[in-house]
Amino acid sequence: QVQLVESGGGLVQPGESLRLSCVASGILFRFSPMRWYRQAPGNERELVATISSGGITNYADSVKGRFTVSRDNAKSTLYLQMNSLKPEDTAVYSCGVEYRARNYWGQGTQVTVSS
Repeated sequence: QVQLVESGGGLVQPGESLRLSCVASGILFRFSPMRWYRQAPGNERELVATISSGGITNYADSVKGRFTVSRDNAKSTLYLQMNSLKPEDTAVYSCGVEYRARNYWGQGTQVTVSS
């Protein structure tokens, strides 16, 4: 019954911005550490950003200073603000949570950065 639904992806040029959203259900969202992952074609899934239930954030070195993860507990929604996008950011982005000792991911949203 855990459900994570991402949205907000699209095609942008290098240097532009996107904001991704992830609406969660089936979990106690306000108590749950949340994560953003990405997976490019032919690559393994990569952890991009995390945010604790209290709002403490961590980022992969590759996105630090460009991406910002946030959450709105009242809306059970996770966000990823992506600025200064680069072609190497192209991937399917999914949100994730560990709930009852299992990892869950959404279906993902495609982000393509190309000139």
